[in-house]
Amino acid sequence: MTLVADDLPELDAQTLRIIGAIAEHGSITAAAAALGYSQPAISQHLRRAEQRLGLALAERVGRGVRLTEAGQVLARHARAVTTAFDAAAGELADLAGLRSGRVRLVGFPTASATVVPRLLQALTSAHPGLTVSYVEDEPPEAVEAVRAGTADLAVTFSYPGDRVDPHRDSAQGLAVEALWRDEMLAAVPSDHPVASCRAVPVRELAAAAWIAGCPRCRGHLLQVAQDADFAPRIAYETDNFAAVLGMVAAGIGVALVPQLALATTRVPEGVVLRPTTNRDRRTIHAVTTDGASKVPAIAAALHALAALDVAPLRLEKRRDAAR
Repeated sequence: MTLVADDLPELDAQTLRIIGAIAEHGSITAAAAALGYSQPAISQHLRRAEQRLGLALAERVGRGVRLTEAGQVLARHARAVTTAFDAAAGELADLAGLRSGRVRLVGFPTASATVVPRLLQALTSAHPGLTVSYVEDEPPEAVEAVRAGTADLAVTFSYPGDRVDPHRDSAQGLAVEALWRDEMLAAVPSDHPVASCRAVPVRELAAAAWIAGCPRCRGHLLQVAQDADFAPRIAYETDNFAAVLGMVAAGIGVALVPQLALATTRVPEGVVLRPTTNRDRRTIHAVTTDGASKVPAIAAALHALAALDVAPLRLEKRRDAAR
């Protein structure tokens, strides 16, 4: 049997947006609030769509609703289709001078105090008509937010040789752009034997108590130590880099600290920071959906992000560009 145009279901972008919002928020009321419509208007549109398609899209369960199998099919395609519609609408907005549009940002904690404020300032200055929001989250969750359509642009990081790298398997089908290299520095007490070294062999810290951070940072430490043939004794855990440096200054442990964190964290007396002999580093990325760069608001955010002159990353960025 061959389908002709008249046999195909009549779909429209608004129905897909509504179904996508119901899937994301779990109810018609919450979907209506997210889309800026009244609950009756959403319910009425849904009924008309079901009549037109000849299929039920949602069914009541208690006081809420759940998507039917047909609704779930539409929900799976909603993000890709609405992204394409947003791209088309965005290009029209670009012709009008980018006087409207939105960008939903998500980034990791260190970026919140360094990269993100500069990015928000640049976007507000260059495009005051844009609506920009920001949420903080670690890279795996930030990548998932972009995939789920709850964020437009994620600022993330990854380490070479990560066992769980959010920029490989979990980012398949997304657009990932490497922005800067962020050098990892060994933080040791000033009276430690390696404090006088220009670069620290990590193996020389095998006997020390280590201070670890987030799960991915801890995983990176374990990988670095494994490469240096030792198992680190992790005695303390904190994501607060000021606390990390305070512990190092007190002489109770050593740590690996990203250079970016030092832009907003005072280095106390008694702490020495040195590069490692293996030039340990992480890479800062921008993650969007594939094709999102055609949406002018997101393209403007990507351009502003790439153009940032973030001081701790400046030399690494220029060094990479020269390679």
